[in-house]
Amino acid sequence: MVSRWRSFAPYLWSILRIVAGFMFIQYGTMKLFAFPVGMPPNNATAVMFTQIWFAGVLEVVGGFLILIGLFTRPVAFVLSGEMAVAYFQGHAPSSFWVVINQGTPAVLYCFIFLYMSAHGAGPWSIDAWLERTRLRSRTAAR
Repeated sequence: MVSRWRSFAPYLWSILRIVAGFMFIQYGTMKLFAFPVGMPPNNATAVMFTQIWFAGVLEVVGGFLILIGLFTRPVAFVLSGEMAVAYFQGHAPSSFWVVINQGTPAVLYCFIFLYMSAHGAGPWSIDAWLERTRLRSRTAAR
């Protein structure tokens, strides 16, 4: 039974990637489009070309690329860095403890994306599809 459960690991990794990408996009749409709600405290959107606006662009575009599994490794690496910056600029100054500074999502996204940058997208991704296509075309060419 354990070996059967382990066989699901690559697919569960893909599901984690898809869910993380979908959830991450929402932080960007909040900043850029006030959807599903705007930024606290007054439901505003980010002013164009400010640091928070660029963060929103990274979150929407990067989150979508993570969601579909395209260019996963480099995108995840960039998003991991964005989350590290977000944590140390926006959360850490108020307290060392994440439960107090509300930095848990930033820390978790940082390390999920860092792992994703090393591990890749998983089998249910455009990256995996492109790799399978590339391998088939090399095999057919021989």
